[in-house]
Amino acid sequence: MSAGSTWHGQVFEVRVGPPGHGGFCVARHEGRVLFVRHALPGELVRALVTEDRGGSFCRADAIDILEPSPDRVPARCPVSGPGGAGCCDFTFATPAAQRDLKHQVVADQLRRLADWEPDFVVESIPVPLGLPSGVASQDVHAFSRPGGPVRLGVKDETPAAPPGRIGGVATHLAGTLIAGQGRPAPSGAAVPAGGASSLDLSEGGWRSRVRLVVDADGRAGVHRYRSTEVIADLRCPQPMAGAVDGLAERKWTPGADLVVAVDGDGMRHIVEVAPAEAESGDRRAHGRRGGDRRERVWGAGASGRGGDRRSAAARRAAAHGPRDERVVEGSGRAVQYVAGRRWELSATGFWQPHYGAAQCYSDVVAEWSAAAPGSLVWDLYCGVGVFAARLAEQVGDTGTVHGVEFARSAVTEGRAALRDLPQVALTAERVERWIHEQPSTAPDVVVLDPPRAGAGKDVVNALAERSPNRIIHIGCDPAAFARDLGLYRAAGYHPAALRVFDAFPATHHIECITLLQR
Repeated sequence: MSAGSTWHGQVFEVRVGPPGHGGFCVARHEGRVLFVRHALPGELVRALVTEDRGGSFCRADAIDILEPSPDRVPARCPVSGPGGAGCCDFTFATPAAQRDLKHQVVADQLRRLADWEPDFVVESIPVPLGLPSGVASQDVHAFSRPGGPVRLGVKDETPAAPPGRIGGVATHLAGTLIAGQGRPAPSGAAVPAGGASSLDLSEGGWRSRVRLVVDADGRAGVHRYRSTEVIADLRCPQPMAGAVDGLAERKWTPGADLVVAVDGDGMRHIVEVAPAEAESGDRRAHGRRGGDRRERVWGAGASGRGGDRRSAAARRAAAHGPRDERVVEGSGRAVQYVAGRRWELSATGFWQPHYGAAQCYSDVVAEWSAAAPGSLVWDLYCGVGVFAARLAEQVGDTGTVHGVEFARSAVTEGRAALRDLPQVALTAERVERWIHEQPSTAPDVVVLDPPRAGAGKDVVNALAERSPNRIIHIGCDPAAFARDLGLYRAAGYHPAALRVFDAFPATHHIECITLLQR
């Protein structure tokens, strides 16, 4: 390719190679690498270049499959095909092939970044029996509010669910699992609270948390892949049944986000989050009254394909800043259950998207921690304290569990849920700062579930200096997870166990949990 030229918009016939981290497979053409979406290893495809910034690689979509893989099936997501949304990466592959792709990516990251080649399988998330699987039809007006943000910490009174429902959500999935008959249990049938099944949800219906965007015409939708452009199409199969019903027929505030949460009582909550504004003028004007020049995020860089990086960073910062919220349906307070304990948190707060994930990860942590009565345990990046609750059961009244989380709202909600556990102390603080402020006493067990970017060198080295007997590290990005694992190994820890979960079916995302010991 000559200097200054671009491949954008060109179509090449390429043989697709192995998967890469990010929902694509790797191909090569004239000495350059193509990251090709919508293709499977071994396929011969016609690839349309969608983004080319120069350098050694560009991005492409497979628009014609000339020699399909035997693992290819008709795509189940009509929104995420070539030129479409980024919601789903692999709905055109069999469930087994999807997990094999993820296995290859995780194995490659662990080998390259952590110098570790373990044997492992990619597991499905078990489905807890008794949890709802979809939203039943309900009178929206019975749950709507006239406007204004919900008061956090105040429990709303909501109408009782109709017979045979849990909080307005159908329990047909749980009933089927119990009866084992392949058909729903009768309306009103009892559903036990415990147990789980490894039901395959790779075809959809697993996502209990959905964040949508609203276009300039007030239509709810999703972002086009690597773009700020909105596709007003809600047919993605990921959400639980009924979670987005009725949203396409309504008009919303242009530029707003919509958060939809189906909670553990089966109640659907819809919260409209006010449009984010990204600063477009002099950065020094930020915070001055009358001196801010800003543009709404939904209108910025809508052409998308690899736009200005500084503008994208500004939009991300604005999106994560304080924004007004309006509860449209439900109470805005989501109720969740793990191991028989009840949490109540803001519907816009963090909870695992897969409705079986919180219980699954909590069970792994409880099994691996093996904290003795009287132990000192740290739960870092603890959120609302799901792991802290399980750890508290192990250390008993004579032990201590310190939970640390930067989000103050999560700490407040966690303290309310764990108020009967005096051995648990939750603190709102940055993890790296909190560790350095602690006395030299070494914790017996440390559990950490850092953000997607990972814990990083400062946190891992600080933990290694304290020399806990066991570290349980959780990561949702295989590259960041592998980098952290490499840091632990350099500090003298060795991985003793690994679990890898397909917690985000049909996407390239995955959850890894490892146990480290010295």
